[in-house]
Formats: sequence, structure tokens, C-alpha cells
Amino acid sequence: MISSFLFTTASFIVALGILITVHEFGHFWVARKLGVKVLRFSIGFGKPLLKYIGKTDGTEFVVAAIPLGGYVKMLDERVDEVAAAEVHRAFNRQTVLVRSAIVVAGPLFNFIFAFFAYWAIFISGESGLRPLVGTVEPASVAAEAGFKVDDELLFVSGRATPTWEKALDAFLAESLRDGALRVLVKDADGYEEVYQLPQGVLSELSGEKDIFTLLGISPKRPVLPAVIGEVLGGEAADRAGLKAGDRVLSVDGKRLDSWGEWVAYIQKRPDQKLVLEVERAGSVLDISIVTSSRQQGDKEIGRIGASVDMPEGLYDDYTRVVHYGPLEAAKESAEKIVDLSWLMVKMMGRMLTGQASVENLSGPISIAKAAGNSASYGPIYFLKFLAIISISLAVLNLFPIPILDGGHLFFFLIEAIKGSPVSEQVMLQGQKVGIVLLLSLMVIAFYVDIGRLLR
Repeated sequence: MISSFLFTTASFIVALGILITVHEFGHFWVARKLGVKVLRFSIGFGKPLLKYIGKTDGTEFVVAAIPLGGYVKMLDERVDEVAAAEVHRAFNRQTVLVRSAIVVAGPLFNFIFAFFAYWAIFISGESGLRPLVGTVEPASVAAEAGFKVDDELLFVSGRATPTWEKALDAFLAESLRDGALRVLVKDADGYEEVYQLPQGVLSELSGEKDIFTLLGISPKRPVLPAVIGEVLGGEAADRAGLKAGDRVLSVDGKRLDSWGEWVAYIQKRPDQKLVLEVERAGSVLDISIVTSSRQQGDKEIGRIGASVDMPEGLYDDYTRVVHYGPLEAAKESAEKIVDLSWLMVKMMGRMLTGQASVENLSGPISIAKAAGNSASYGPIYFLKFLAIISISLAVLNLFPIPILDGGHLFFFLIEAIKGSPVSEQVMLQGQKVGIVLLLSLMVIAFYVDIGRLLR
């Protein structure tokens, strides 16, 4: 429990550190290239933990105690006195175009990071589940459209879907458009057919309802037999006499068709006696076992101390590796970033107008859990997580909210139109409004996060 918490926390801090560094480096690098003096480059806020003074300009490079953001402090007459010899290097003395380029560089570098992250994933080859339909809920949207078990999705509104992840991407890209969805499938007999999903079918997408739930379908996965792979010494399974290779046919008279059913049955019955029917070397045996228990969150679950026997090649017919060439990978990366960015903008707009649930928001708790989970799955999954959060950071920062990069760009636009800078009083009041809006958003995100935990 403690080790899991520490791993999640460490993954969250690493993810924040990488993405904040990328964002702030964008501001820093473009400012230096355009002749503006940078006084401090800080990752985190508060008391400095590490500090290095650069030799070129005396820039302070700082890692601070609170890892929830960062900043680049530039020479600016509105903040400090500036020597006459360096006035030309002050941020406030630059043209609107130069200042805008420095401000937009942060979000731009987040987009660039996401682009190269996806490009690396696509070019190295991405493994995923084939988009085979496992179940179709009766009277669901999918059932009415004609979907059948074992249908394989080929295209969604013209987008190729070689894996379920690509299918999900395609549905997400179409979810905020008002047109009908056309899905090309290949059935179990190899015949192709086009199903049409009604207009606005995905408009109810929320944090509580995912796309496949809305459609009424679920992916097909291989059935994992309830065969014991390894028995831990001294645990319940060992004490009962279970051995590697035993196949559990039934428990308390209930037939078992998969390892998942077996695990679910055990977990619901901590510290209870169970009667098993087990096949071993062609013979059927009756075995009694008393489960042990362990704490999981706020409840106790049953366990027996045995792992599954994973048949070789079980997933061969269900998985597919998708490779892209360098140019095709670049195209896919760009499309992915555009789709996700547009989805975030439209979803935020729908939440503001009450058309979508705030359950779509993720606060620090959810993001930290996702960081820990993705890191535990491996580097590719963690890189995907970083790319998605990098895009989110870029999009959020471009909203025209004072205190964010988009707010500064909005003030620069007004300056360009009226021919003079926005007054300091207006900027100060705007920053106050921006702080209130951001704090409100954080409170809502925390509320949603805590609600998810409680559920």
C-alpha cells in the first residue's frame, strides 16, 4: 500500500517535472533567441532546493519545493529597475510580435513534445487489441444499427481502425460533431457492411459513461481458462492441496468458464470455506479450501495465493501490431494532436454551457493515479500519458484567461488593435479575475476527484 502510494507520487512528480520543464523551456529558449534577458528559470514554486547560476547571462536555474508549476522571470521595467545599458533587453520594451512569440512558445513546446512522443510510439510499432465486437447489449444503439458479435471494425467515418485504441480515437474525433456516424465492419463470414449510427449518439459522453457503454458494445477478449499456474507456499491454495496445472471446473456447484469468474468469486468471499471441483491429469477431484483475506481500500477481499496459467499464444488472434513509416507517423501524430485539442476545447465549452458533465474534468488526484498506472504498465504507456497531459497543458494555457498565456496573448491583441498597452490597472484586475477562475476550476476538479474516490 505504502510502496504503491510512493510509486504513484513519484510518477506524478516526474511527469509534472518533465512537462513543466518543456513548457517553461519554450518561454526561456525563445526569449533568449529574441534578445530578452532571462533572470530566472524555475521548476516549481517556493523555497529553492537546487540552484545553478548560468555563465552566459547569470540566469538562475532553480528547482523549487512545490512542484505544481514553474515560471520564467525576464528583465522587465514594470517589476524591477533596469540599467540603461540593458533596457533594450527588457521584455516590456519588445514589440507585440516578439512578446507574443515568447508567450506562445510555452504551449507550442508542449504541442511539439506531444508530437514527437506520438511519432516515436507510432514509428516503433504499437500493439493493440483487434477491434472485434465481444458483446452487443439488447436494444442498444449498436444493436439497432445492426452490430453483431465478432464484427470487426474497419473504418469509422473514413478513419482506419486497426485496433480498439484507433477505433476509440475515431469515435472521440467524431463525438463532438453533429453528423451521423458511418462504421464499416467485416462480419465473422468475411463480408463487409456499413452501419449507420444516428446523429448526436455520442452527445451524452461523460466521465461516467464511456463511448462503448453509450453504444452498447464491448471489445472481444480471449477467454482465460481457470487453470492454476503457480501456488504460493503456505497460502490457502497450498494448504488445500491445489497444484500447478489444476483446472477449476466449478465452485460450490457453480460452473466456472473463465479465470475472471474464479477470481471474482474468491474476492467476494474472504475467510470462507469453498468446495471445488478440479480436473487434474484427466481425473476430477473434490477439494475444500478456506480463503484468506486482505485489505483493499476500505474493504476486505478474499484470496488463495495462486496465479493463473497463461497459455502460450492466447492473445495471438486478438492482437495486432501497427507500424507506420516516418512520414505516415508524423501525419498520424499531427492528426492525434489536432483531434485531442479540438475535443478538449469543445468539451470545455460544453461543460461551461451545461451540455456536458463536469465529470469529464480530472484533478490532481486522478492525474496522479493515471501517472502511476501508466508508469506501472511500461515506458510506452507512460509516454502516451505524458503526451495527453502535455496537450491538455497547452490547450488550457491558451484559454484567454488572465494569468495564463492565453490571457497575455489576449491583452497583446487588444494592444495591437488600440495601438497602446493595456493599463496596469486593467491587467491587475484581469489577473484577479483569472486567479478566481483558476481556483474555482481547481475546486471543482478536486470535488470531482474526491467523488470518484468515494464511489
